Amino acid sequence: MFEIRTDLAVEEKESFPGNGGEVTGVSLREWRKAFSRIKLTEVAILDEQGARAMGKPEGVYVTMEAKELSKGDEGYDREVSGELAMQLKRMVKSLRKQKQIPEENLHILAVGLGNPSVTPDALGPQVLGNLRVNRHMQEGGKVIISGIVPGVMAQTGMETAEILKGIIRETGPDLVIAVDALAARSIRRLGTTIQLTNTGIHPGSGVGNHRHSLTRESLGIPVLAIGVPTVVGAAAIVHDTISTLIGTLMSQVETEKMGDFLDQLSPEEQYQLICELLEPEFGALYVTPPDIDQTVKRLSFTISEGIHMAFYPD
Repeated sequence: MFEIRTDLAVEEKESFPGNGGEVTGVSLREWRKAFSRIKLTEVAILDEQGARAMGKPEGVYVTMEAKELSKGDEGYDREVSGELAMQLKRMVKSLRKQKQIPEENLHILAVGLGNPSVTPDALGPQVLGNLRVNRHMQEGGKVIISGIVPGVMAQTGMETAEILKGIIRETGPDLVIAVDALAARSIRRLGTTIQLTNTGIHPGSGVGNHRHSLTRESLGIPVLAIGVPTVVGAAAIVHDTISTLIGTLMSQVETEKMGDFLDQLSPEEQYQLICELLEPEFGALYVTPPDIDQTVKRLSFTISEGIHMAFYPD
């Protein structure tokens, strides 16, 4: 089956050709606030038909595209944190309206997914390292936050869902906010895109390492997920440049026939050919930017500050 790995609902939506990319059971809304440098896209999967078409669960996926995040501008980073806070509060308000979480004394369990020893996968643990937790202080405020970095199965021998079920049973949180690194199709979205969703998350999905889902169904309480793409599949990179390659080949007499051959292949066949050439040599190779350590460090502060702005009064 033709599928270029992505965890971003907005990229999945962009992959549908014709009819303006319209998909039955899926709605799309794009906007940018006045004087803002952040583009927002909301993909809402409304029913089972939309879920099957998108390959993702029903729910709301809000994508923040902040192209200048890579520049290290503190003012811009704070703007992104503020927007993330607003979207978090909007989703929490919706959950309260649906009576899924209490109006007062909300207890949030923040979960930093990933392997802190592997830089592209260390976003979740680093966010938790910056997060101010207050459950142990017994402040009795409107929002109580506790946190956990459950590690990965290779370190613990346990599924993340198993660990969280025990914590939820013992501490009784009302809501989980999980932070994880994701995979994208496009290089331009690495480290510059934040996805917030009310559908939960699949630990390790960014590198194709599917584990038990963290969802309301599996954990018994609502799960909001924050993710940032830090890797892209090598085959996807090659696929993005295939049209340029075809044009170059067809422009040269010596390689014109090869260009014709590739041009006649469907996108599915082109992608399959790329995988067949790359994977025997390199395996399922994923690529990350050379400055990923600084990117993850900066993003961890931006996301943790967004959570603080959403739930702690100034």
